[in-house]
Amino acid sequence: MKKLVSALLASAVLFGAAATAQTAAHAGEIAVIVKTVNSTFWQNVQKGAEAALKETGGKNTLTFQGPASESAIADQVNMVENAVNRGVAGIVLAPSDPDALVPAVKKAWEARIPVVLIDSQLAKGAEQYYQSFLATDNRKAGELAAKALIEKTGPEGKIAVMSYVAGAGSEIGRVGGFVDYVKANSKLQIVGPFYSQSQMATALNQTTDVLAANADLKGIFGANEPTAIGMARAIKQAGKSGKIAAIGFDGNQDLQEFVKDGTLDAIVVQGSFQMGDLGVKTVSKLIDKQKVEKFVDTGAVVVTKANIDQPEAKNVLY
Repeated sequence: MKKLVSALLASAVLFGAAATAQTAAHAGEIAVIVKTVNSTFWQNVQKGAEAALKETGGKNTLTFQGPASESAIADQVNMVENAVNRGVAGIVLAPSDPDALVPAVKKAWEARIPVVLIDSQLAKGAEQYYQSFLATDNRKAGELAAKALIEKTGPEGKIAVMSYVAGAGSEIGRVGGFVDYVKANSKLQIVGPFYSQSQMATALNQTTDVLAANADLKGIFGANEPTAIGMARAIKQAGKSGKIAAIGFDGNQDLQEFVKDGTLDAIVVQGSFQMGDLGVKTVSKLIDKQKVEKFVDTGAVVVTKANIDQPEAKNVLY
């Protein structure tokens, strides 16, 4: 009987140790969930996250995922819910939709899992469910783009706005800031916005149609990476490089080349690496029960042919 009891106790100890090890493995996971993995912008966020993990001493593990496209909002919701269900230590999230992600983030809050938002905001009323928001001040960034465009077009005429996903937190601030600045500081007539769903091919086709339908168009703004790339390709294909003022957003290699060859007059570039880096560092602090700022502006830089090789631009280009 004593042997049986000893065997059962040993088994319980082993089971308890295994369960503790399993819990510890999950407890150290930081889940970084972005809008899509199919974009160099978000891949640069991943680089920043991985760099931060090394700087924090490697005491946590990192998972990085996102849907196939930014419009696959239900897939992103499932990713957040799965992270909560497996008991991660913390979540860094770039929400694709300000409303649809609220219930999933609330579940994380109820499970006492810290959440740090990057890039895009959640709907008003959800502030208690996340601990920090790290992003470009998208309204200011939109204003920077509008100012750059007005400097090229002058205060009168017609311009077009090529946007991405209607209702996304970053889109609301960025395009809203752009439109409001144009209205307040010029007499320019705005065509659009048109929504590409962050698909380059869609943006190319939409821009081609806009250029064909508006021969008197003086300027155009592409509000995120895939949209700006598609827009620039359409401008080039139409033979209008240098003939129409064009401002893009974000700073991958394609967009840099369009600045260098004069297709784009400027690109407004966010600190994508900084979002990943600061996102992981911030959630690591929260895991360690340290205080963090509720909002951190990760900044934006207007990159032109004149400054593209300067340190201020190189620090944000990717």
